[in-house]
Amino acid sequence: MPRTLREVVFVDGVRTPFGKAGEKGMYAQTRADDLVIKCIRELMRRNPGLPPERVEEVAIAATTQIGDQGLTLGRMASLLAGLPNTTPGYSVDRMCAGALTAVTTTASSIAFGAIDVAIAGGVEHMGRHPMGEGVDPNPRIVAEKLVDPSALVMGKTAENLHDRFPQLTKERSDAFAVGSQDKLAKAYANNQIQPDLVPVATRHDELGYGLATADEPPRPGTTVEDLAGLKTPFRPHGKVTAGNSAGLNDGATACVLASAEAAEELGLPVKMRLVDYAFVGVEPEVMGIGPVPAAEKALKKAGLTIEDIGLFELNEAFAVQVLSFLDHFGIADDDERVNQYGGAIAVGHPLASSGVRLMNQLARQFEEHPEVRYGMTAMCIGIGMGAAVIWENPHHADYGKENAA
Repeated sequence: MPRTLREVVFVDGVRTPFGKAGEKGMYAQTRADDLVIKCIRELMRRNPGLPPERVEEVAIAATTQIGDQGLTLGRMASLLAGLPNTTPGYSVDRMCAGALTAVTTTASSIAFGAIDVAIAGGVEHMGRHPMGEGVDPNPRIVAEKLVDPSALVMGKTAENLHDRFPQLTKERSDAFAVGSQDKLAKAYANNQIQPDLVPVATRHDELGYGLATADEPPRPGTTVEDLAGLKTPFRPHGKVTAGNSAGLNDGATACVLASAEAAEELGLPVKMRLVDYAFVGVEPEVMGIGPVPAAEKALKKAGLTIEDIGLFELNEAFAVQVLSFLDHFGIADDDERVNQYGGAIAVGHPLASSGVRLMNQLARQFEEHPEVRYGMTAMCIGIGMGAAVIWENPHHADYGKENAA
């Protein structure tokens, strides 16, 4: 008989503070899987109404699935976090959109009725596992000219995006990057970031024992003048610098998703409702444009327009990538609806974990803006893809009435 899809809600999300990758970073001697475990344990602590045995799936993403990011990470993290051995789990890899994909995949299982509750998230320890470690691209992809060699280096794809859209100047990218730093600093000052951070005990040969309670990458007080003279490592006299790009980072995220019925039964909070989502493929050489067609597809499926979206959380892999999205939809570079708490340029981008960070921040903004009904989380994805997820604000007066989706 025909099956009716169920509503899926975002119950809660947390993340570790993000660290700088490398020997001097605060997580240099912390295992990647331990970062995920900390997030799962915190979710269970924060939501005592959720019995561990009711978690029916754990999906954890990592881009480099080797070492302490391998071995079916979702299952291993579930066991190590203390969930019962009846809870299955799996790993996800969609590069930067790993955690976002873990969310949409488990959400689809919930919507279909296969499960009621899931935990989804991601981790990337880029200090232990540098981007590209252990990969062996098939030589045909370049030899047969399926892609330009620049497609395999994300910084070069950002330079290609500058070429494609000359109006997206280095000056605009630098100004956007400074804005990201300023907004994150303001969000910290207003205690808008800290509620969803999980403190992590650390150990370091040089620094000794410590407790990570805040993000390590931010550079508050950065000015456009500071960024103007930075090197352009991906191209001589280029436009992409360390200042207008996300850095190399370590960190993890996780969230609880549930059917609306299960959330009501268990008395769990509802922070957002999933409206619709879309993934698309684009030219790998300009992968940063991916969120544009992904957003268009998701909006069309949901019966919405870009004007219906009152808040945006766009991953800032590169400033030019966000600017290409804003230009396409006629949104100003400094539009107050976009990345209100700053983005990855300031806070960091531990690849596969970042999708849930976007959701955490959107959920927090929904609480502050009950007048906004719909929000969007969107990301570009390596090798030429894009993703967009539309969420509804449960604090809005029309929540649950004649939903567009």
